[in-house]
Amino acid sequence: MGDVAAVVFDLDGVLVDSEQVWDEVRRAYVGERGGRWEADSTRRMMGMSTAEWSGYLASLGVAGTPDDIAADIQRAIAERYGASAPLLPGAADAVRALVSLAPLAVASSSPRTLIELVLAHAGLTDLFAEVVSSEEVARGKPAPDVYLEAARRLGVPATGCVAIEDSTNGLRSAAAAGMAVIAVPNHHFPPEEEALRLAHARITSTADLTPDLVRAAASHHQP
Repeated sequence: MGDVAAVVFDLDGVLVDSEQVWDEVRRAYVGERGGRWEADSTRRMMGMSTAEWSGYLASLGVAGTPDDIAADIQRAIAERYGASAPLLPGAADAVRALVSLAPLAVASSSPRTLIELVLAHAGLTDLFAEVVSSEEVARGKPAPDVYLEAARRLGVPATGCVAIEDSTNGLRSAAAAGMAVIAVPNHHFPPEEEALRLAHARITSTADLTPDLVRAAASHHQP
């Protein structure tokens, strides 16, 4: 079994069942603000940082500045989460099972305020040594920036980390950072097969994530 320097989780679609929430909120917002939703808008925005997706929505003809759009969307998402974010079944137990294996981090495209909200609702805040949002780096996924920054903050080599991802752009991002990757394919927006081939293991649910599986993914990794 391979040594694991750290385990880095995506948030949306891995810990919380929220990809469709983001999609519903953005679609409704674009329609209400006079924009035009494109056939590939959903997939194009998956993995984008806050600055990137708010700028993209503005390009669709949505009224308001990207900053205004970002604030409105984030507020709507927080309201949809309410007092309890839609945590995926078994996700919290999987996180707790890995704490003794290696340091844990989150590398997500969600704004930091929403990442912290989800972790607080789930009672997981103290289990993650680092939390990184794509809004804190130069480029969102599929660029490797957010994963590289998570490894930097943890003080470990990216090539020694195992990332848990669900989307096409997320899988590409983690692989580009040089990490071993475990895919948890999103049921609402399945990743492309080409991206899935970048993974060292594939599971159907975050609940299936175990220390042995993470070690095995690390052992099969050839950085």
